[in-house]
Amino acid sequence: MTEKDLRSCALFDLRHTLAAELFLAFRYPWEILPHISKEISYISTTIELNFIQLSEGVFVHRSASIASSATLHAPCIICARAQVRCGAYLRGGVLVGEDCVVGNSVELKNCILFDGVQIPHLSYVGDSVLGYQAHLGAGAIVSNLRADKSPVTICCGGERIATGLKKCGAFLGDHAEAGCNAVLNPGVVLGRRARVFPLVSARGFHPADRIVKDSSIASPPALSE
Repeated sequence: MTEKDLRSCALFDLRHTLAAELFLAFRYPWEILPHISKEISYISTTIELNFIQLSEGVFVHRSASIASSATLHAPCIICARAQVRCGAYLRGGVLVGEDCVVGNSVELKNCILFDGVQIPHLSYVGDSVLGYQAHLGAGAIVSNLRADKSPVTICCGGERIATGLKKCGAFLGDHAEAGCNAVLNPGVVLGRRARVFPLVSARGFHPADRIVKDSSIASPPALSE
């Protein structure tokens, strides 16, 4: 495992997001987090006519399905054929790709979902990036804030990379998955096709095709906010 495995180009197929230019401007995916809202606002000025504006700063493709009980705050873009189901809460700074599923009572904040992402039930995802066809099982939670409120570091082997960010969630490569009721602690990175078993509390970097069956060594707990 090297720092090259943490780069956006190693984790994501950028053909599957409207935000490709943002990722190309930075080396690591967590570096884009402070810029997501601004980029979504820019993208909204360039998107095709098949998008309709539901409210100020909220754009939805005509083929997308939005439940009447869902709440969408700006800036927000929902792409073609995506489903935002009952009780979903999109707090702003959210780009939902084509064919995504944002399910019942799912909360999203400052995150990018590549095409085909599925978050069907009862999950929180904040300050994060989920790659092409990534999947969270029911009740899986992304924790984006350390209990001691200190800046998040990304652990890769014996190296610790400082993000400088107090709010920093998880980064799931293409086709990565987390099982039901798993917890992805601040700064978790899953390589392409990596899988976290249900109920596991995952920390650090797990490379492509890794299966994470057990929780990592205990460290200070983290909170979602």
